[in-house]
Amino acid sequence: MTTPAPRHRRRAARRSQADPAGLLDAARMLQPRTVALRRAIHRHPELGLSLPGTQQAVQQALADLPVKLHAGSSTSSVVGVLEGDKPGPTVLLRADMDALPLREESGAAFSSEIEGAMHACGHDTHVAMLASAARLLCERRAELAGTVLLMFQPGEEGYHGARYMLEEGLLEMAESPERALALHVTSTLDCGRVQSRPGPIMASSDTLRVTVTGRGGHASAPQNALDPVPATAAMVGALQTMVTRSLNVFDPAVVTVTRISAGVTSNVIPETAELEGTIRALSEATRARVREEAARVCEHVAAAHGCTAVVNVEHGYPVTVNDAAVGSRVVELAREVLGPRHAELMPDPMMGSEDFSYVLAKVPGAMAFLGACPRGTDPESAAANHSNRVMFDESSLVHGVALYAAFALDALRS
Repeated sequence: MTTPAPRHRRRAARRSQADPAGLLDAARMLQPRTVALRRAIHRHPELGLSLPGTQQAVQQALADLPVKLHAGSSTSSVVGVLEGDKPGPTVLLRADMDALPLREESGAAFSSEIEGAMHACGHDTHVAMLASAARLLCERRAELAGTVLLMFQPGEEGYHGARYMLEEGLLEMAESPERALALHVTSTLDCGRVQSRPGPIMASSDTLRVTVTGRGGHASAPQNALDPVPATAAMVGALQTMVTRSLNVFDPAVVTVTRISAGVTSNVIPETAELEGTIRALSEATRARVREEAARVCEHVAAAHGCTAVVNVEHGYPVTVNDAAVGSRVVELAREVLGPRHAELMPDPMMGSEDFSYVLAKVPGAMAFLGACPRGTDPESAAANHSNRVMFDESSLVHGVALYAAFALDALRS
């Protein structure tokens, strides 16, 4: 009778089977296909929740694979179900697909052919990496004890695409996923380097809109009016004081006023003024506190000037919170598969937001960043994501393909 190995030894042996060199080599072999899909999508970017061309490109890229494809009904989403040779749990891999409303000025030979639309956040690379990872995993179906759920998602750029997919039954298309991963390229991190962290990794995002009402009049006689402009201007400083004096510095938030609008000409005091900005937080408790405090501050500052304020906070994406174990494991896997210098714990969360947060609220998983800074460019000076001049080094895609595949293989080893 053979005595079973201790659990920690069995787990170590299982992880050693990841075959790092094999995954990287396989991803390199797929690189021409990966790049071709990425560039095709980049040339024809689409915005929002309706991405028929991109949806078709994904379906065609997966058409010859043993993957069951499901098209979304409320959006142009694609869900692929890849079943391993043996039964087991489900792992979810996500790639977002939508572009941004920008006129591209990157100078790339494959620049956008659609006026006013550009893949400035790298979602085209995400689609291409996940499609090639699916191909790589199909070649290793015998090693999969379970199911891989491929989530190709529209509408990440403010349209809540992940929420729509969840409402359509994404998690019910296979056994409820036990782990989830989304990769996101960034031009301000060294090419091929992966960063992730346990716990909060990205902030919530809410929009603050305030309408201040006074009484209009002639600009030469402000004493005969109630000017909403100085009241609105005073709110900017008061909101910053509120952040520094009402919130715990170890549970931070950011309130940034991005637009103030009032008046039509130089000699008229307007009746109303408008303020708009963003609220970011790294916990749902602080997020709720900031929303309440911002309303209180704006209403009372307006009252101190004899005006009134109507405050509206539009709820955006929740806080993106990585599962502690999965977030740490992604970094470990990146070290094993890509090499030690290509993986590190992310030192701090970032205050950008992500609708993968909706998925992570239901499935233990992680968001991870993949560096794609162009060779020879200092990451600190590189054009950042959302710039109309941003460039992503395509050699980084090999690492993304390998890591997506490694994550699924690691979770579904028999």
